[in-house]
Amino acid sequence: MGMHGATHIVWDWNGTLFHDNAAVIAATNAAFAELGIPPITMERYRELYCVPVPKFYERLIGRLPTDEEWEVMNATFHRYYAEHRVGCGLAEGVPGLLAAWVSAGRSQSILSLYGHEELVPLVRGFGIEPHFLRVDGRTGPSGGGKAEHMVRHLRALTGVDPARTVVIGDAADDATAARHVGAKAVLYTGGSHSRASLEGVGVPVVDTLAEAVTVAEWLAA
Repeated sequence: MGMHGATHIVWDWNGTLFHDNAAVIAATNAAFAELGIPPITMERYRELYCVPVPKFYERLIGRLPTDEEWEVMNATFHRYYAEHRVGCGLAEGVPGLLAAWVSAGRSQSILSLYGHEELVPLVRGFGIEPHFLRVDGRTGPSGGGKAEHMVRHLRALTGVDPARTVVIGDAADDATAARHVGAKAVLYTGGSHSRASLEGVGVPVVDTLAEAVTVAEWLAA
C-alpha cells in the first residue's frame, strides 16, 4: 500500500541505483563491433545516448540500423552486459538512502527498462528489495521509452498520488516519463547522460543520489 499524502520516489535502476557504467560501455562497444563501428569512450556515450536506442545508434553511424542489424546489436549488447554486470555494484550510499526514506514514513519503487526477469533477482541479491513497494522491469521488446511503462507502474501502486511522486533517474527519458503521468523528476549525472545533456531537460540536475533525495522532498512538498 502507498502512504497517502507522503512523497513517493520512483527510482530508475541502471545508471542510477545500480552503478553499471563499465558494463554498459563494454556491452555497447561489443554491439558496435558487430557492425564494424569503432569503439567509443564513456564520455562520448554520455554525450550522445538517448532512447529509443536505435536513435542513439543513428547519432553514431549516421543512419538507423536495419531491423536485422538491430536484432544482432541488441542480442550482443545483452549478452555482454550480463557478463560484465557481475563486477558492478550499487551507487554510493544507496542502502542507507533507501532505508532512511522508508524509516521516515515514505514509499518508493523501482521502474526500469531492464528486463523484468533479470531485474528482480538482481535487486533481491543486493538485499534491498524490502525497501520497495514494487520492482518493475521491462516486459516485451527492448529499445523503447519509459512513459507507458510508468503509467502501468503507478496504476499498480495503490494509494500513490502522481502529483506527490518524484522520478529519480539518469536519463532524459526519466523526466519525459514523469511528465507523462504528472509526476516530477530529478536527474542524476552519474549514469548514462552528461550534465550538459541533462541540463536542457528543464528539471533539477544533481551529482549525487543524496542530493536527489533532498530535492525530491522539496519538489513534492
